[in-house]
Amino acid sequence: MSLLQEEREVILSNEYVDQFDFDEVTEFVRSASKELFISHHFKNKQKMLVQPRGGFPTYKQQYALYEFFVDADVDVLPLTVDSNTRLNDYGTAQKMLRLSEENDKDMLNGYPLVTHGYRTTRKMITHFDKPVSLRHGTPDARLLIETAIASGIFEIEGGPITYLLPYSKNFPLDKAFLYWKYVEKVCANYSELNEPINRESFGPLTATLVPPSITCVIQLLEMLLSLEEGVTSFSVSFAQQGSMLQDIVTGKVLKKLAAKYAADFNCEEATINLVYHQWMGAFPTNQNFAEQLINLSTVIASMVGADKIITKTREEATGIPTKEANAKTVADTQYCLRILNGLPEVSDEQEEEILTLEVMSIMEAVFNDPADTLWRKVFNCIKSGVIDVPFSPHIINQNKMITIRDAQKNIRILERGNVPISDRCYEFERAQCDLSKDTTGIVNDIIHDIGIMQW
Repeated sequence: MSLLQEEREVILSNEYVDQFDFDEVTEFVRSASKELFISHHFKNKQKMLVQPRGGFPTYKQQYALYEFFVDADVDVLPLTVDSNTRLNDYGTAQKMLRLSEENDKDMLNGYPLVTHGYRTTRKMITHFDKPVSLRHGTPDARLLIETAIASGIFEIEGGPITYLLPYSKNFPLDKAFLYWKYVEKVCANYSELNEPINRESFGPLTATLVPPSITCVIQLLEMLLSLEEGVTSFSVSFAQQGSMLQDIVTGKVLKKLAAKYAADFNCEEATINLVYHQWMGAFPTNQNFAEQLINLSTVIASMVGADKIITKTREEATGIPTKEANAKTVADTQYCLRILNGLPEVSDEQEEEILTLEVMSIMEAVFNDPADTLWRKVFNCIKSGVIDVPFSPHIINQNKMITIRDAQKNIRILERGNVPISDRCYEFERAQCDLSKDTTGIVNDIIHDIGIMQW
């Protein structure tokens, strides 16, 4: 028995898991419908795929949500997991699910997948016969992804950086890297049976003034960490940043460098997809404004050339969206995509050059770290501030980089901290900013910039 299989058997002996039948799950994946694999849809797509978010506690509610999505012409179904499951607190998730079912009241903010189990959930997944994407935010997702794949969920979002630095304060980063190495290996093993399991990184990070260079670097590194374990289908992603031009430039550079670094690691045969998130920051409470923001995001996704767009709803600012609101967004986004014809080509050679140089400088610093493995190099570079995520709550993140918007709403680096971008790039970034203001003025601008879409 391999070391990985020994670890899998330990993980799946958890007291909250029904007996896990490895042979049955293997045979299920081998014979599963191609329609369940988003990697199959990426290869054969005629248009951008549309995927909403959404997760409710009970099986009945989640089933009803999927019915609404299918009627709205969804391409990819979501399964958003509850907070207790994200934190591996399966006991509380079990209690809250029971209370939700007994009282017909939501006591969880998502679907407790481990608690429902793969045998139950698989009935729902295979009934709708559409690809499902697991959205969760879990640093230790080992048990969760085993349950997901056994259920028929063949896209796994997240990674050791993107599901830790934006969400956690104290969870050990080195453990997260090792736990996600397990995830990558399991996904790679299952990928040999049928169509590939698609891995997707979480590009928005804190969704708070993250400069494109940091977003791109983290996307590229999580991609490489996944590919080196044998994953052959991977999605890099980023979110609407507030400037249409900056989004278009980010998309171009991210696609170009993803292909370059995959080839550098002898993984050029892997399929790399681009995913665009509609605005992930603070949403306007005015629902009409919210719909305009969603429509604008869809236009930008088309100009970026995204393979998939992940939607928001008009209820984003007021609570967990209803199934009706979620379905409306899907239908509206599909309509918007259908009528977007003849979009112009937009480019900015200087912005593309600066962003490319910034990303490659940081990547070079990571590769030059003396550690013996890639994940240790990345760990060291986060610890030292070579990689620095603005507004991350995690204690290991330096938070020395300061960013602000320029007059065109592009995110600019005001203070680079320990991030090794060249003097030329740094001077370009600062030259776009208003440097005449005092500290109070700058802080006020940053606060305003965080809530830019609310005004």
